[in-house]
Amino acid sequence: MNIKRAKQEIKDTIAAYLLKDEYGSYVIPAIRQRPILLIGPPGVGKTQIMEQISQECQIGLVSYTITHHTRQSAIGLPFIEHKMFGGREYAVTEYTMSEIVAAVYEKIEQTGMSEGILFIDEINCVSETLAPTMLQFLQGKTFGNHKIPEGWIIVAAGNPPEYNKSVREFDIVTLDRIRSIQVEPDFGAWKEYAVQVGIHPAIQSYLNIRRQHFCQIETTVDGKLFATPRGWEDLSQLIGVYETLGQKVDRDVAMEYIQFPKIARDFANYLELYYKYQNDYQVEEILAGRPVTGVYEKLEKAAFDERISVVGLLLSGLQEKFREVCRMEDMLELRMKKLRELHGMGVFGDAGMTSDSATVASAIQTFSDMLEDFQEEQGRKQESGLLSRLELRRMREVTARLEQDLQTIRKEDFSDAAAVWDRLRELFAADSDQYEDLVDEAGEMLEHAFDFMEAAFGGSQEMVLFVTELNTGFYSVHFLQDYECERYYRYNKELLFSDEEQEIGRILDQVR
Repeated sequence: MNIKRAKQEIKDTIAAYLLKDEYGSYVIPAIRQRPILLIGPPGVGKTQIMEQISQECQIGLVSYTITHHTRQSAIGLPFIEHKMFGGREYAVTEYTMSEIVAAVYEKIEQTGMSEGILFIDEINCVSETLAPTMLQFLQGKTFGNHKIPEGWIIVAAGNPPEYNKSVREFDIVTLDRIRSIQVEPDFGAWKEYAVQVGIHPAIQSYLNIRRQHFCQIETTVDGKLFATPRGWEDLSQLIGVYETLGQKVDRDVAMEYIQFPKIARDFANYLELYYKYQNDYQVEEILAGRPVTGVYEKLEKAAFDERISVVGLLLSGLQEKFREVCRMEDMLELRMKKLRELHGMGVFGDAGMTSDSATVASAIQTFSDMLEDFQEEQGRKQESGLLSRLELRRMREVTARLEQDLQTIRKEDFSDAAAVWDRLRELFAADSDQYEDLVDEAGEMLEHAFDFMEAAFGGSQEMVLFVTELNTGFYSVHFLQDYECERYYRYNKELLFSDEEQEIGRILDQVR
Protein backbone atom coordinates (compact mmCIF):
# COMPACT_ATOMS: atom_id res chain seq x y z
CA MET A 1 0.00 0.00 0.00
CA ASN A 2 1.08 3.63 -0.37
CA ILE A 3 2.17 5.80 2.54
CA LYS A 4 -1.17 7.65 2.69
CA ARG A 5 -3.09 4.39 3.14
CA ALA A 6 -0.50 3.15 5.65
CA LYS A 7 -0.92 6.33 7.69
CA GLN A 8 -4.70 5.90 7.78
CA GLU A 9 -4.28 2.22 8.69
CA ILE A 10 -2.16 3.19 11.70
CA LYS A 11 -4.65 5.89 12.78
CA ASP A 12 -7.49 3.37 12.56
CA THR A 13 -5.43 0.91 14.61
CA ILE A 14 -4.77 3.55 17.27
CA ALA A 15 -8.51 4.28 17.51
CA ALA A 16 -9.20 0.55 17.92
CA TYR A 17 -6.42 -0.13 20.44
CA LEU A 18 -7.30 2.88 22.60
CA LEU A 19 -11.05 2.22 22.66
CA LYS A 20 -12.28 1.54 26.22
CA ASP A 21 -15.35 -0.22 27.54
CA GLU A 22 -17.79 1.16 30.10
CA TYR A 23 -15.45 0.14 32.93
CA GLY A 24 -12.43 2.00 31.54
CA SER A 25 -10.59 -1.09 30.29
CA TYR A 26 -9.20 -1.34 26.77
CA VAL A 27 -11.57 -3.37 24.59
CA ILE A 28 -8.57 -5.01 22.92
CA PRO A 29 -6.26 -6.05 25.81
CA ALA A 30 -2.60 -5.15 25.58
CA ILE A 31 -1.58 -8.76 24.88
CA ARG A 32 -3.74 -8.69 21.70
CA GLN A 33 -2.57 -5.27 20.55
CA ARG A 34 -0.15 -6.43 17.92
CA PRO A 35 2.78 -4.09 17.19
CA ILE A 36 2.70 -2.57 13.69
CA LEU A 37 5.72 -3.15 11.46
CA LEU A 38 6.17 -0.84 8.46
CA ILE A 39 8.46 -2.25 5.79
CA GLY A 40 9.35 -0.07 2.81
CA PRO A 41 12.19 1.55 0.87
CA PRO A 42 14.22 4.36 2.46
CA GLY A 43 12.90 7.90 2.19
CA VAL A 44 9.32 6.90 1.44
CA GLY A 45 7.98 8.65 4.58
CA LYS A 46 7.67 5.90 7.21
CA THR A 47 9.29 7.95 9.95
CA GLN A 48 7.68 11.24 8.94
CA ILE A 49 4.10 10.01 9.20
CA MET A 50 4.60 9.08 12.85
CA GLU A 51 4.91 12.71 13.88
CA GLN A 52 1.86 13.57 11.77
CA ILE A 53 -0.16 10.75 13.36
CA SER A 54 0.82 11.87 16.86
CA GLN A 55 -0.30 15.43 16.12
CA GLU A 56 -3.54 14.44 14.41
CA CYS A 57 -4.50 11.92 17.12
CA GLN A 58 -3.21 14.24 19.89
CA ILE A 59 -1.26 11.49 21.64
CA GLY A 60 2.36 11.26 22.76
CA LEU A 61 5.26 10.08 20.62
CA VAL A 62 8.59 8.62 21.69
CA SER A 63 10.87 7.81 18.79
CA TYR A 64 14.12 5.86 18.70
CA THR A 65 16.42 4.57 15.98
CA ILE A 66 17.43 1.25 17.48
CA THR A 67 20.73 0.96 15.58
CA HIS A 68 22.06 3.78 17.78
CA HIS A 69 21.59 1.68 20.92
CA THR A 70 23.62 -0.90 22.73
CA ARG A 71 22.26 -3.83 24.69
CA GLN A 72 22.84 -1.92 27.93
CA SER A 73 20.86 1.17 26.89
CA ALA A 74 18.03 -0.98 25.52
CA ILE A 75 17.51 -3.35 28.46
CA GLY A 76 19.30 -1.53 31.28
CA LEU A 77 22.46 -2.14 33.31
CA PRO A 78 22.80 -5.10 35.69
CA PHE A 79 23.10 -4.65 39.47
CA ILE A 80 23.05 -7.03 42.46
CA GLU A 81 19.92 -7.17 44.59
CA HIS A 82 19.63 -9.27 47.77
CA LYS A 83 16.40 -11.26 48.16
CA MET A 84 15.08 -13.87 50.60
CA PHE A 85 14.01 -17.26 49.18
CA GLY A 86 13.01 -20.12 51.53
CA GLY A 87 14.42 -18.33 54.53
CA ARG A 88 17.83 -17.75 52.93
CA GLU A 89 19.28 -14.62 51.38
CA TYR A 90 20.50 -14.76 47.78
CA ALA A 91 22.32 -12.29 45.53
CA VAL A 92 20.12 -11.77 42.43
CA THR A 93 20.93 -9.92 39.21
CA GLU A 94 18.45 -7.12 38.46
CA TYR A 95 18.50 -4.48 35.72
CA THR A 96 18.06 -0.74 35.77
CA MET A 97 15.16 0.56 33.70
CA SER A 98 15.73 0.61 29.93
CA GLU A 99 16.50 4.06 28.55
CA ILE A 100 13.69 3.56 26.03
CA VAL A 101 11.07 2.57 28.62
CA ALA A 102 12.24 5.41 30.87
CA ALA A 103 11.74 7.85 27.97
CA VAL A 104 8.10 6.75 27.70
CA TYR A 105 7.49 7.43 31.41
CA GLU A 106 9.28 10.77 31.12
CA LYS A 107 7.01 11.71 28.21
CA ILE A 108 3.97 10.84 30.29
CA GLU A 109 5.27 12.95 33.18
CA GLN A 110 6.20 15.93 30.99
CA THR A 111 3.01 16.07 28.93
CA GLY A 112 0.39 14.40 31.11
CA MET A 113 -0.53 12.16 28.16
CA SER A 114 -0.94 8.58 29.35
CA GLU A 115 -1.39 7.23 25.81
CA GLY A 116 0.93 7.41 22.86
CA ILE A 117 3.14 5.72 20.28
CA LEU A 118 6.53 4.15 20.87
CA PHE A 119 8.21 4.19 17.47
CA ILE A 120 11.31 2.09 16.85
CA ASP A 121 13.02 2.75 13.52
CA GLU A 122 15.37 0.39 11.65
CA ILE A 123 14.24 -2.43 13.90
CA ASN A 124 15.41 -5.15 11.52
CA CYS A 125 18.98 -3.79 11.41
CA VAL A 126 19.93 -4.38 15.04
CA SER A 127 23.27 -5.84 16.08
CA GLU A 128 23.80 -9.50 16.96
CA THR A 129 23.67 -8.74 20.68
CA LEU A 130 20.39 -6.81 20.41
CA ALA A 131 18.51 -9.19 18.10
CA PRO A 132 17.05 -11.35 20.93
CA THR A 133 16.00 -8.19 22.78
CA MET A 134 14.10 -6.94 19.74
CA LEU A 135 12.32 -10.25 19.33
CA GLN A 136 11.34 -10.13 23.02
CA PHE A 137 10.18 -6.54 22.53
CA LEU A 138 7.89 -7.40 19.61
CA GLN A 139 6.58 -10.58 21.22
CA GLY A 140 6.12 -9.42 24.82
CA LYS A 141 6.21 -5.59 24.64
CA THR A 142 9.08 -5.46 27.13
CA PHE A 143 12.67 -4.24 27.22
CA GLY A 144 14.53 -6.43 29.67
CA ASN A 145 12.35 -6.75 32.77
CA HIS A 146 10.32 -3.62 32.11
CA LYS A 147 7.04 -3.53 30.20
CA ILE A 148 5.89 -0.73 27.93
CA PRO A 149 3.12 1.16 29.81
CA GLU A 150 -0.45 0.21 28.94
CA GLY A 151 -1.95 2.65 26.44
CA TRP A 152 1.27 2.99 24.46
CA ILE A 153 1.12 1.46 21.00
CA ILE A 154 4.24 -0.01 19.40
CA VAL A 155 5.06 0.89 15.81
CA ALA A 156 8.30 -0.22 14.20
CA ALA A 157 9.82 0.37 10.79
CA GLY A 158 12.50 -1.16 8.64
CA ASN A 159 13.83 -1.48 5.10
CA PRO A 160 13.57 -4.57 2.89
CA PRO A 161 16.84 -6.56 2.58
CA GLU A 162 17.48 -5.34 -0.98
CA TYR A 163 18.07 -1.83 0.39
CA ASN A 164 20.16 -2.69 3.44
CA LYS A 165 22.60 -5.57 3.78
CA SER A 166 22.35 -5.37 7.61
CA VAL A 167 18.71 -6.47 7.60
CA ARG A 168 17.79 -9.48 9.71
CA GLU A 169 14.75 -11.55 8.86
CA PHE A 170 12.19 -12.17 11.59
CA ASP A 171 11.16 -15.72 12.33
CA ILE A 172 7.58 -16.96 11.97
CA VAL A 173 7.04 -16.88 15.74
CA THR A 174 7.71 -13.13 15.74
CA LEU A 175 5.88 -12.38 12.49
CA ASP A 176 2.81 -14.14 13.88
CA ARG A 177 2.66 -11.55 16.68
CA ILE A 178 2.85 -8.36 14.61
CA ARG A 179 0.87 -6.53 11.93
CA SER A 180 3.10 -6.17 8.89
CA ILE A 181 2.39 -3.34 6.46
CA GLN A 182 4.32 -3.27 3.18
CA VAL A 183 4.75 0.33 1.97
CA GLU A 184 5.42 1.11 -1.68
CA PRO A 185 6.32 4.51 -3.20
CA ASP A 186 3.30 6.13 -4.86
CA PHE A 187 3.67 9.41 -6.71
CA GLY A 188 -0.06 10.20 -6.63
CA ALA A 189 -0.20 9.99 -2.84
CA TRP A 190 3.00 11.99 -2.47
CA LYS A 191 1.76 14.69 -4.84
CA GLU A 192 -1.26 15.39 -2.61
CA TYR A 193 1.13 15.85 0.30
CA ALA A 194 3.53 17.93 -1.83
CA VAL A 195 0.83 20.48 -2.66
CA GLN A 196 -0.33 20.63 0.95
CA VAL A 197 3.11 21.33 2.44
CA GLY A 198 4.31 23.54 -0.41
CA ILE A 199 6.99 21.43 -2.12
CA HIS A 200 8.75 23.72 -4.59
CA PRO A 201 6.69 23.99 -7.80
CA ALA A 202 9.74 23.23 -9.95
CA ILE A 203 10.04 19.82 -8.28
CA GLN A 204 6.31 19.16 -8.59
CA SER A 205 6.34 20.15 -12.25
CA TYR A 206 9.48 18.12 -13.02
CA LEU A 207 8.13 14.97 -11.38
CA ASN A 208 4.82 15.35 -13.20
CA ILE A 209 6.83 14.95 -16.39
CA ARG A 210 9.41 12.45 -15.08
CA ARG A 211 7.38 10.34 -12.66
CA GLN A 212 9.82 7.47 -12.96
CA HIS A 213 12.39 9.66 -11.15
CA PHE A 214 10.20 10.13 -8.07
CA CYS A 215 11.65 7.11 -6.26
CA GLN A 216 14.40 5.21 -8.04
CA ILE A 217 17.00 3.04 -6.33
CA GLU A 218 19.60 1.00 -8.20
CA THR A 219 22.73 -0.94 -7.35
CA THR A 220 25.39 -0.66 -10.06
CA VAL A 221 29.11 -1.35 -10.46
CA ASP A 222 29.63 2.28 -9.38
CA GLY A 223 27.70 1.77 -6.15
CA LYS A 224 24.19 2.58 -4.97
CA LEU A 225 22.26 5.24 -6.89
CA PHE A 226 19.07 6.63 -5.43
CA ALA A 227 16.45 9.34 -5.65
CA THR A 228 13.86 9.26 -2.85
CA PRO A 229 10.81 11.30 -1.79
CA ARG A 230 12.79 12.46 1.26
CA GLY A 231 15.58 13.72 -1.01
CA TRP A 232 13.13 15.70 -3.14
CA GLU A 233 11.48 17.28 -0.09
CA ASP A 234 14.79 18.28 1.49
CA LEU A 235 15.99 19.70 -1.84
CA SER A 236 12.74 21.66 -2.08
CA GLN A 237 13.47 23.37 1.24
CA LEU A 238 16.94 24.33 0.04
CA ILE A 239 15.72 25.71 -3.30
CA GLY A 240 13.22 27.96 -1.51
CA VAL A 241 15.87 29.33 0.86
CA TYR A 242 18.40 29.75 -1.96
CA GLU A 243 15.86 31.80 -3.92
CA THR A 244 15.44 34.07 -0.91
CA LEU A 245 19.22 34.46 -0.64
CA GLY A 246 19.64 35.01 -4.37
CA GLN A 247 21.70 31.84 -4.79
CA LYS A 248 21.42 29.07 -7.36
CA VAL A 249 20.96 25.32 -7.07
CA ASP A 250 23.23 23.79 -9.72
CA ARG A 251 23.99 20.20 -10.67
CA ASP A 252 26.50 19.69 -7.88
CA VAL A 253 24.05 20.89 -5.23
CA ALA A 254 21.24 18.77 -6.67
CA MET A 255 23.49 15.68 -6.51
CA GLU A 256 23.97 16.23 -2.78
CA TYR A 257 20.28 15.42 -2.33
CA ILE A 258 19.42 13.32 -5.37
CA GLN A 259 22.27 10.83 -5.34
CA PHE A 260 21.49 9.52 -8.78
CA PRO A 261 23.72 11.57 -11.11
CA LYS A 262 21.60 11.15 -14.23
CA ILE A 263 18.43 12.29 -12.44
CA ALA A 264 20.20 15.12 -10.58
CA ARG A 265 21.66 16.48 -13.84
CA ASP A 266 18.31 16.19 -15.58
CA PHE A 267 16.56 18.07 -12.78
CA ALA A 268 19.24 20.78 -12.62
CA ASN A 269 18.81 21.36 -16.37
CA TYR A 270 15.04 21.48 -15.91
CA LEU A 271 15.36 23.96 -13.04
CA GLU A 272 17.25 26.34 -15.31
CA LEU A 273 14.50 26.02 -17.92
CA TYR A 274 11.86 26.49 -15.21
CA TYR A 275 13.33 29.85 -14.25
CA LYS A 276 13.57 30.75 -17.94
CA TYR A 277 9.91 29.87 -18.53
CA GLN A 278 8.98 31.83 -15.43
CA ASN A 279 10.70 34.89 -16.88
CA ASP A 280 9.57 34.37 -20.49
CA TYR A 281 5.90 33.74 -19.83
CA GLN A 282 5.46 35.94 -16.74
CA VAL A 283 2.76 33.81 -15.16
CA GLU A 284 1.91 36.55 -12.64
CA GLU A 285 0.75 38.71 -15.54
CA ILE A 286 -1.28 35.84 -17.02
CA LEU A 287 -3.05 35.28 -13.70
CA ALA A 288 -3.71 39.01 -13.51
CA GLY A 289 -5.37 38.86 -16.93
CA ARG A 290 -2.51 40.61 -18.76
CA PRO A 291 -0.60 37.98 -20.82
CA VAL A 292 2.55 39.38 -22.38
CA THR A 293 2.68 40.03 -26.11
CA GLY A 294 3.58 37.04 -28.26
CA VAL A 295 2.99 34.45 -25.53
CA TYR A 296 0.47 32.42 -27.54
CA GLU A 297 2.66 32.31 -30.63
CA LYS A 298 5.60 31.20 -28.51
CA LEU A 299 3.58 28.40 -26.90
CA GLU A 300 2.30 27.21 -30.27
CA LYS A 301 5.89 26.46 -31.34
CA ALA A 302 7.01 25.15 -27.94
CA ALA A 303 7.92 21.53 -27.20
CA PHE A 304 5.59 19.39 -25.10
CA ASP A 305 7.77 19.65 -21.97
CA GLU A 306 7.73 23.43 -22.20
CA ARG A 307 3.95 23.54 -22.59
CA ILE A 308 3.49 21.25 -19.60
CA SER A 309 5.91 23.38 -17.58
CA VAL A 310 3.88 26.51 -18.31
CA VAL A 311 0.73 24.71 -17.14
CA GLY A 312 2.65 23.74 -14.00
CA LEU A 313 3.64 27.37 -13.41
CA LEU A 314 0.01 28.43 -13.72
CA LEU A 315 -1.10 25.74 -11.29
CA SER A 316 1.59 26.56 -8.74
CA GLY A 317 0.58 30.25 -8.83
CA LEU A 318 -3.05 29.31 -8.30
CA GLN A 319 -2.29 26.78 -5.56
CA GLU A 320 -0.23 29.34 -3.67
CA LYS A 321 -3.17 31.77 -3.79
CA PHE A 322 -5.61 29.05 -2.75
CA ARG A 323 -3.24 28.13 0.06
CA GLU A 324 -3.28 31.75 1.24
CA VAL A 325 -7.09 31.70 1.23
CA CYS A 326 -7.24 28.47 3.23
CA ARG A 327 -4.66 29.72 5.72
CA MET A 328 -6.60 32.93 6.35
CA GLU A 329 -9.84 30.96 6.65
CA ASP A 330 -8.27 28.69 9.27
CA MET A 331 -6.92 31.70 11.13
CA LEU A 332 -10.31 33.41 11.17
CA GLU A 333 -12.03 30.22 12.38
CA LEU A 334 -9.66 29.85 15.32
CA ARG A 335 -9.88 33.56 16.14
CA MET A 336 -13.68 33.41 16.07
CA LYS A 337 -13.57 30.38 18.38
CA LYS A 338 -11.46 32.27 20.92
CA LEU A 339 -13.72 35.35 20.72
CA ARG A 340 -16.77 33.18 21.28
CA GLU A 341 -15.09 31.66 24.32
CA LEU A 342 -14.44 35.19 25.56
CA HIS A 343 -18.04 36.24 25.01
CA GLY A 344 -19.27 33.11 26.80
CA MET A 345 -17.51 34.25 29.97
CA GLY A 346 -20.34 36.76 30.48
CA VAL A 347 -18.21 39.88 31.01
CA PHE A 348 -19.82 41.81 28.15
CA GLY A 349 -23.40 41.53 29.33
CA ASP A 350 -25.84 38.75 28.39
CA ALA A 351 -29.53 38.92 27.60
CA GLY A 352 -30.51 38.75 31.25
CA MET A 353 -28.19 41.43 32.54
CA THR A 354 -27.46 45.06 31.77
CA SER A 355 -24.20 46.06 30.20
CA ASP A 356 -23.40 48.28 33.17
CA SER A 357 -23.06 45.19 35.36
CA ALA A 358 -19.77 44.35 33.64
CA THR A 359 -17.12 47.03 33.79
CA VAL A 360 -14.81 47.92 30.94
CA ALA A 361 -11.75 47.16 33.06
CA SER A 362 -12.92 43.65 33.97
CA ALA A 363 -13.83 42.91 30.33
CA ILE A 364 -10.36 43.93 29.12
CA GLN A 365 -8.69 42.01 31.92
CA THR A 366 -10.70 38.89 31.06
CA PHE A 367 -9.59 39.24 27.44
CA SER A 368 -5.98 39.57 28.59
CA ASP A 369 -6.27 36.47 30.81
CA MET A 370 -7.82 34.44 27.98
CA LEU A 371 -4.99 35.45 25.65
CA GLU A 372 -2.41 34.45 28.24
CA ASP A 373 -4.09 31.04 28.66
CA PHE A 374 -4.10 30.61 24.88
CA GLN A 375 -0.38 31.35 24.71
CA GLU A 376 0.31 28.85 27.50
CA GLU A 377 -1.74 26.21 25.65
CA GLN A 378 0.33 26.87 22.53
CA GLY A 379 3.54 26.47 24.51
CA ARG A 380 2.40 23.18 26.08
CA LYS A 381 1.35 21.70 22.76
CA GLN A 382 4.53 22.83 21.07
CA GLU A 383 6.70 21.35 23.81
CA SER A 384 4.74 18.08 23.62
CA GLY A 385 5.23 17.90 19.84
CA LEU A 386 1.49 18.05 19.17
CA LEU A 387 1.61 20.95 16.70
CA SER A 388 2.56 20.69 13.05
CA ARG A 389 4.40 23.63 11.50
CA LEU A 390 1.15 24.79 9.86
CA GLU A 391 -0.81 24.54 13.13
CA LEU A 392 1.93 26.35 15.03
CA ARG A 393 1.93 29.12 12.45
CA ARG A 394 -1.86 29.44 12.67
CA MET A 395 -1.76 29.70 16.46
CA ARG A 396 0.98 32.31 16.28
CA GLU A 397 -0.95 34.33 13.71
CA VAL A 398 -4.10 34.24 15.85
CA THR A 399 -2.10 35.15 18.94
CA ALA A 400 -0.55 38.13 17.16
CA ARG A 401 -3.93 39.31 15.89
CA LEU A 402 -5.58 38.96 19.31
CA GLU A 403 -2.69 40.91 20.85
CA GLN A 404 -3.35 43.70 18.34
CA ASP A 405 -7.04 43.65 19.26
CA LEU A 406 -6.14 43.87 22.95
CA GLN A 407 -3.81 46.82 22.37
CA THR A 408 -6.49 48.57 20.31
CA ILE A 409 -9.21 48.37 22.97
CA ARG A 410 -6.75 49.39 25.69
CA LYS A 411 -6.05 52.64 23.82
CA GLU A 412 -9.69 53.54 23.21
CA ASP A 413 -12.40 54.82 25.56
CA PHE A 414 -15.63 52.86 26.11
CA SER A 415 -18.79 53.72 28.00
CA ASP A 416 -19.44 50.14 29.02
CA ALA A 417 -18.31 46.54 28.42
CA ALA A 418 -20.89 46.00 25.67
CA ALA A 419 -19.12 48.68 23.64
CA VAL A 420 -15.86 46.76 24.06
CA TRP A 421 -17.48 43.68 22.52
CA ASP A 422 -18.89 45.74 19.66
CA ARG A 423 -15.39 47.05 18.92
CA LEU A 424 -13.95 43.52 18.92
CA ARG A 425 -16.65 42.49 16.46
CA GLU A 426 -15.72 45.43 14.23
CA LEU A 427 -12.05 44.42 14.25
CA PHE A 428 -12.96 40.86 13.36
CA ALA A 429 -15.35 42.02 10.62
CA ALA A 430 -12.56 44.09 9.04
CA ASP A 431 -10.37 41.01 8.73
CA SER A 432 -13.35 39.01 7.49
CA ASP A 433 -13.80 41.57 4.72
CA GLN A 434 -10.14 41.16 3.80
CA TYR A 435 -10.73 37.43 3.56
CA GLU A 436 -13.66 37.95 1.19
CA ASP A 437 -11.46 40.23 -0.95
CA LEU A 438 -8.81 37.50 -1.00
CA VAL A 439 -11.39 34.93 -2.14
CA ASP A 440 -12.45 37.28 -4.95
CA GLU A 441 -8.82 37.76 -6.01
CA ALA A 442 -8.29 34.00 -6.09
CA GLY A 443 -11.48 33.56 -8.14
CA GLU A 444 -10.37 36.18 -10.65
CA MET A 445 -6.98 34.48 -10.97
CA LEU A 446 -8.72 31.17 -11.70
CA GLU A 447 -10.89 32.77 -14.36
CA HIS A 448 -7.84 34.42 -15.98
CA ALA A 449 -6.08 31.05 -15.93
CA PHE A 450 -8.99 29.47 -17.79
CA ASP A 451 -8.97 32.38 -20.28
CA PHE A 452 -5.32 31.69 -21.00
CA MET A 453 -5.71 27.90 -21.15
CA GLU A 454 -8.58 28.16 -23.64
CA ALA A 455 -6.72 30.63 -25.83
CA ALA A 456 -3.44 28.70 -25.72
CA PHE A 457 -4.54 25.07 -25.67
CA GLY A 458 -8.30 24.78 -26.18
CA GLY A 459 -9.56 21.38 -25.05
CA SER A 460 -6.24 19.62 -25.59
CA GLN A 461 -4.36 17.33 -23.21
CA GLU A 462 -2.87 20.39 -21.50
CA MET A 463 -6.41 21.38 -20.46
CA VAL A 464 -6.99 17.82 -19.25
CA LEU A 465 -3.88 18.08 -17.08
CA PHE A 466 -4.91 21.52 -15.80
CA VAL A 467 -8.39 20.41 -14.68
CA THR A 468 -7.09 17.11 -13.29
CA GLU A 469 -4.57 18.94 -11.12
CA LEU A 470 -7.31 21.26 -9.83
CA ASN A 471 -9.28 18.14 -8.91
CA THR A 472 -6.44 16.62 -6.91
CA GLY A 473 -4.71 19.65 -5.35
CA PHE A 474 -5.41 19.94 -1.61
CA TYR A 475 -6.00 23.70 -1.61
CA SER A 476 -7.73 23.91 -4.99
CA VAL A 477 -10.24 21.23 -3.95
CA HIS A 478 -10.97 23.13 -0.73
CA PHE A 479 -11.37 26.44 -2.61
CA LEU A 480 -13.63 25.01 -5.33
CA GLN A 481 -16.00 23.52 -2.77
CA ASP A 482 -17.32 27.03 -2.13
CA TYR A 483 -16.34 29.02 -5.21
CA GLU A 484 -18.58 28.75 -8.28
CA CYS A 485 -16.50 28.47 -11.45
CA GLU A 486 -18.70 27.56 -14.41
CA ARG A 487 -15.83 26.55 -16.70
CA TYR A 488 -14.24 24.33 -14.07
CA TYR A 489 -17.47 22.37 -13.66
CA ARG A 490 -18.06 22.27 -17.42
CA TYR A 491 -14.62 20.95 -18.27
CA ASN A 492 -14.75 18.59 -15.33
CA LYS A 493 -18.04 17.14 -16.60
CA GLU A 494 -16.74 16.82 -20.15
CA LEU A 495 -13.59 15.06 -18.99
CA LEU A 496 -15.61 12.73 -16.76
CA PHE A 497 -17.90 11.88 -19.67
CA SER A 498 -14.87 11.27 -21.85
CA ASP A 499 -13.44 8.86 -19.24
CA GLU A 500 -16.74 7.00 -19.02
CA GLU A 501 -16.91 6.80 -22.80
CA GLN A 502 -13.40 5.33 -22.92
CA GLU A 503 -14.30 2.80 -20.22
CA ILE A 504 -17.40 1.71 -22.18
CA GLY A 505 -15.20 1.37 -25.25
CA ARG A 506 -12.77 -0.85 -23.37
CA ILE A 507 -15.62 -3.07 -22.15
CA LEU A 508 -17.03 -3.40 -25.67
CA ASP A 509 -13.61 -4.33 -27.00
CA GLN A 510 -13.37 -7.08 -24.41
CA VAL A 511 -16.83 -8.40 -25.36
CA ARG A 512 -15.92 -8.42 -29.06
